[in-house]
Amino acid sequence: MSIKPASKSQLLGTETITRLLIKQAVPASIGILVMSLNILVDSIFVGNWINSDALAAIGVVLPISFFVAALGMAIGIGGSSIISRALGADDTEKAKRTFGNMLSLTVVITVLMTVFGLVFVDSLVPAFGGRGSLFEPAKIYYQIVFYGIPVLGLCMMGNNVIRAEGAPKHAMIAMLIPSVGNLLLDYILINHLDMGMAGAAWATTISYVLCFSYVLWFFVSGKSELLCTLQHLLPDWEILKEIGGLGFVTLSRQATSSLIYLIMNNILFELSGADGVAVFRIIGSMMMFALFPVMGVTQGFLPIAGYNYGAELWGRVREVIYTSIKISCGLGVLIFLGLFFFTREIVSVFTDNPDVIEQASFAMKLVFLSVPIISIQLIGSAYYQAIGKAIPALLLTLLRMAIILIPLLLILPNFYGEFGVWISFPIADVLSTLITAYFLWKAMGKLKPVSTAD
Repeated sequence: MSIKPASKSQLLGTETITRLLIKQAVPASIGILVMSLNILVDSIFVGNWINSDALAAIGVVLPISFFVAALGMAIGIGGSSIISRALGADDTEKAKRTFGNMLSLTVVITVLMTVFGLVFVDSLVPAFGGRGSLFEPAKIYYQIVFYGIPVLGLCMMGNNVIRAEGAPKHAMIAMLIPSVGNLLLDYILINHLDMGMAGAAWATTISYVLCFSYVLWFFVSGKSELLCTLQHLLPDWEILKEIGGLGFVTLSRQATSSLIYLIMNNILFELSGADGVAVFRIIGSMMMFALFPVMGVTQGFLPIAGYNYGAELWGRVREVIYTSIKISCGLGVLIFLGLFFFTREIVSVFTDNPDVIEQASFAMKLVFLSVPIISIQLIGSAYYQAIGKAIPALLLTLLRMAIILIPLLLILPNFYGEFGVWISFPIADVLSTLITAYFLWKAMGKLKPVSTAD
């Protein structure tokens, strides 16, 4: 039974790069698409079946729950980088030890963070913009969703490990199950049972449990070559250090996203009240939805780059970088054109509030202005993470949002109001892409010469 998964991981070093990237990226894209649709439709349901304050309230809660859930994703991506390189070097035992340590770490950290989040709920909700009429619905949603955070952390961690093993279809299914389940439960709990914000929150929490059930089945059913024993769960400090270093890159990215939500919610609330927060909730939903194919290519890129780097197949490493950038930039152009010409129609699906529609239509065009080139920045930072270089990966990951975007958000609105908020996004995208492209080009030049094995 163990030979079959092993052969799947070995294909990462033998199949043609384009074929591999399609096999990895398409399931990842579909999974991200459905997950994004889940968030998108959830916003539409709440905005139309409850009210625009409820829509804004979810926008307040999301950065908090995203940050805690991102702990699982950070451990998953950090550990999966080690697993991919270990499998490439034919070291299955190290891959198993890594996975066992990932399990232990995820459980401990997410449980502690969940307890902390629930104890300080009355302080955290207002801090993230849940003030005035938004406080009560945001608190209801927050408390219920937080009960499922440890399960979500395990799902996000496990999903990345499944992809690192070369089983992208199972990783896709793991993302499809909670997304579809959440939408069905939204329809039942909000529309039919009239449970309001509590219904939306319970739908999300139950969907986490459904996802975890599938991930658990994958690892105990014999489909994985990483079935752990109790010994693998014991701390291996060298592995934990590497997981922490690489995972911190992803965690920093998610933490920065949460910080940006905090800044945006407070700035927009001061500039235009709850309507401004609702506008960013719509744009935030579209960011994840519209970029799903680009994110899918990035997700597909990670295990291929990591495996071939571990196997010292330098020509294949170069090829996967070039191919990933070409495909994702082409997809970015199509995304930009679709959003630019159908902006008002897209925004109108979320709400019938004319002020929100007008503001969001203008803002969305500015925010997505640099989508055609953003994939260069994503692939560049992902490359360093895939090959185990934590510090360059961290710096390039933080470059766009923390180093450039946040200062712009704190400065430009003082001079240009809401326009200053929205124009900050394309400025940050262009500057970070240029800098990342420079360092990625230098890194590729340092790869060893192509050998006949490549």
